[in-house]
Amino acid sequence: MPSLFARNQRFSLATLLLLLELLTGNLRMADAQIGVCYGMLGNNLPSANDVIGLYRSNNIKRMRLYDPNQAALEALRNSGIELILGVPNSDLQGLATNPDTSRQWVQKNVLNFWPSVKIKYVAVGNEVSPVGGSSSVAQYVLPAIQNVYQAIRAQGLHDQIKVSTSIDMTLIGNSFPPSQGSFRGDVRSYLDPIIGYLVYANAPLLVNVYPYFSYTGNPRDISLPYALFTSPNVMVWDGQYGYQNLFDAILDSVHAAIDNTRIGYVEVVVSESGWPSDGGFAATYDNARVYLENLVRRSSRGSPRRPSKPTETYIFALFDENNKSPEIEKHFGLFNPNKQKKYPFGFGTKRNEEVVIDDFNATISLKSDM
Repeated sequence: MPSLFARNQRFSLATLLLLLELLTGNLRMADAQIGVCYGMLGNNLPSANDVIGLYRSNNIKRMRLYDPNQAALEALRNSGIELILGVPNSDLQGLATNPDTSRQWVQKNVLNFWPSVKIKYVAVGNEVSPVGGSSSVAQYVLPAIQNVYQAIRAQGLHDQIKVSTSIDMTLIGNSFPPSQGSFRGDVRSYLDPIIGYLVYANAPLLVNVYPYFSYTGNPRDISLPYALFTSPNVMVWDGQYGYQNLFDAILDSVHAAIDNTRIGYVEVVVSESGWPSDGGFAATYDNARVYLENLVRRSSRGSPRRPSKPTETYIFALFDENNKSPEIEKHFGLFNPNKQKKYPFGFGTKRNEEVVIDDFNATISLKSDM
């Protein structure tokens, strides 16, 4: 029989290993790269100052704004919240055709607030495509990006503030298997030069990723657990990569599409992802709660294809916005307009955790960041 000393040594080692595992897990959760998109298409939403208070009280450390709303930018001063600042599609032509207009835009909306507002990215255009409803402004995206970049570079801020654009998944021609991801042939002449710029500027591509729409578009072949992050096992093997959820598969199809252009390495930031709680097929409170809670947890790690760095992810959206259409677009909020949380999970709010190890009656109290 082992001596008491040997048993205590073994238990001490077990305690240490458990503590290391728990602390490592807590650090991973503390490093969750999560933000929330602040849309304003509602007639019953709180003030910008109240919204910033909501972010801070819920420990949400990143925000996406779709336009340079001056009240929101003022409220963000000294908040510590990192920001994706949007350029509306309606402004693209003016910024693209006149460098002076770009310099004035950057002065008014970036330099007047930097560094008290932690602008991390400028998203020049949202979901613009050379084919479809936004095709008329597609020609302006890259020159607008370049003019805004040059205005920021002239101030020596191009390493702190990255200029990019946000795309949706309609630009992907093939997404399965993920390793064969590719952009549509009829958007390559639009997108390839943008990717070339992103390589040059060391800026990420912003991508809106919605497993909800992939699932509802093909529920026969895509299971709901796969879309909600609740599959117990790998559902798709793609060479050496195993996929247990649809989000990772979609994200890696974008990574592969970028890699398969052979232009260069570009990181991806998920600039929108969410699940509606009402208004359409599979749009239920429970589905939205499960998806969003798992998305928050998922953001602390990378994807199978790019595992080394957590995926920076922005949840769409902060509020239910009653002026949006169609109906389903009104139900993506994390909060009700009265600032009450729709869902019980947090974004880094502290809670006590107690772990009891029965073998030697040790009780360890921890602070978790989730």
